Amino acid sequence: MIPLILYDISSKLEGNYWSPSTAKPRFVLGYKGLPFRIEWMEYPDIAPRMKAIGARQNKLLDGREMYTLPVLDDPNTGALITDSWEIAEYLEKTYPEKSIFPNKSKGLIRAFDAALINLLQPVCKFPILRASEILSERSAEYYIATREAGFKEKLSEFSPEGPKRDEHWAIMERTFNTSKEWYDEEGKKWLMGDTFSYADVITAAFLIWLKRVLHGDEWEKIAGWHDGRWARLLADAEKECNTV
Repeated sequence: MIPLILYDISSKLEGNYWSPSTAKPRFVLGYKGLPFRIEWMEYPDIAPRMKAIGARQNKLLDGREMYTLPVLDDPNTGALITDSWEIAEYLEKTYPEKSIFPNKSKGLIRAFDAALINLLQPVCKFPILRASEILSERSAEYYIATREAGFKEKLSEFSPEGPKRDEHWAIMERTFNTSKEWYDEEGKKWLMGDTFSYADVITAAFLIWLKRVLHGDEWEKIAGWHDGRWARLLADAEKECNTV
């Protein structure tokens, strides 16, 4: 089998990876045991490279279309897929031996994904601010300009120290409290009890984003909530998906 190619966004961090969007297909590929390699890209190079290889643009929440990552290139089938959800669907259909949507759960997991995004939207500016600090100069310039245009706000106003940052921490804690309630329904390791699924990939990708972009003491604060539950869940997901 020819290794699949996952296009991911580089950083100044050891190991490079940090993006929650590209973490999702990386987890799925590892979980399914599929051979793959990562091609790292700087932000300004994404559009010309994706256009050159024939990848499609992705539609953003605000209706705009632009070239984004992740993109997965499968030389075994000739498929070229954009968007983490569509990549998961493709891998499930093409390589079904180890299901990431067990028990016909795709619709429910999609609802879970939307609910989690809804919880995270009010607090996303804080990790976005931190993400701008871990990128190369070229990528950071592009990242900051596009995020400021999207939010119609200067980066310095995203999450300044003081009342606004305190509010973001309060929202973050409420988000994790709600997530805990969801996970407590089955009282097991995963959202579906003893069964690992794409819902846990979504949660782990969010956690890995926070762990990689936040300052050390900021991540430790989150990791300590609920008796260390979230640090354990991330470690368990990384082990389950062979990404450690």
